[in-house]
Amino acid sequence: MMRTFRGGLLIGLAVAVLVAVLAIIYEFYDTRTLKRTVRRGEVLCGVNKGLPGFSIPDDKGNWTGFDVDFCRAVAAAIFNDPGKAKFVPLDANERFKELQSRKVDILSRNTTWSMARELDYDLYFPAVAYYDGVGFMVPRARNKETSLDLTDSKVCVQSGTTTTLNVADYFRVNNMKYEEVKFDKLDDVVKAYDTGKCDTLSADVSQLYALRLNLSKPGDHMILPDMISKEPLAPVVRQRDDDWMMIVKWTLYAMINAEELGVTSENIDEALKSKKPEVMRLVGTEGRYGEQLGLTKDWAARIIRHVGNYGEMYDRNIGEKSKLKIPRGMNQLWNAGGVQYAPPMR
Repeated sequence: MMRTFRGGLLIGLAVAVLVAVLAIIYEFYDTRTLKRTVRRGEVLCGVNKGLPGFSIPDDKGNWTGFDVDFCRAVAAAIFNDPGKAKFVPLDANERFKELQSRKVDILSRNTTWSMARELDYDLYFPAVAYYDGVGFMVPRARNKETSLDLTDSKVCVQSGTTTTLNVADYFRVNNMKYEEVKFDKLDDVVKAYDTGKCDTLSADVSQLYALRLNLSKPGDHMILPDMISKEPLAPVVRQRDDDWMMIVKWTLYAMINAEELGVTSENIDEALKSKKPEVMRLVGTEGRYGEQLGLTKDWAARIIRHVGNYGEMYDRNIGEKSKLKIPRGMNQLWNAGGVQYAPPMR
């Protein structure tokens, strides 16, 4: 009897261990991020540790910014609750590894879409959220007018970014000499520039607008008008997870289409009554687009109600209603002189 009991106990323990191991393996290899996100009850978003206008926490841990709002839009589409977005601050050097290891579900972190990043890190950039380019900030006292005036400059950059490569290419192509001053952490880059260890700061132009606010005397510095590269900034997800990629992609496209159609957070209730076919498809009163994504029919209406359309997200965080006041420029809609363009929902 005792042997039978012990045998059964050992078998039970073996089964329990096997189940636990299988659960761990399933969790590690399961690429169905949407299912795991719903089961967890929140979207884990990798963001910049502190970039005004894009992602920054206040002293109570409340996050705001363009990239933050996009994550909230994804959470609104899934849960009808933008508060279901949880923010994980990541350095530039660790962001891709943390996404690969599933510490986060999505990067919404001023990240440039490039071929090498998709191939080397096994990642996917669903759509461009912000069209940008590398530029330069200098003290006004240097009296520089364009980037071509920067020969023999000491340029501060952050390692692990495309900026270092673009700056090197630019100075080489134009036969200009410069000294690179490189730091791993963005805070160290800004501190070095602010204390005069370098006389030029290079980053994406949108980032320069944000970083200037952190300088001891912001008004003493100017951002040169040139962009020396293409920097399409996009959310990032893991490859071989098409369902999740489609949700992230069409969250952005829904916001862009909403702006084009004039649907805002203020008039969403009116839009739900609209008889215009394009508006009806957007808000879910016609078609099964949300259900095809694994969401509800009103998934896009949820986004607009809680977060707004693309223009609202832009203006309050980095545009005219913000401290940065970055001109829309290329990020205007295609029918307003920019290049922001979303495929139709039909």
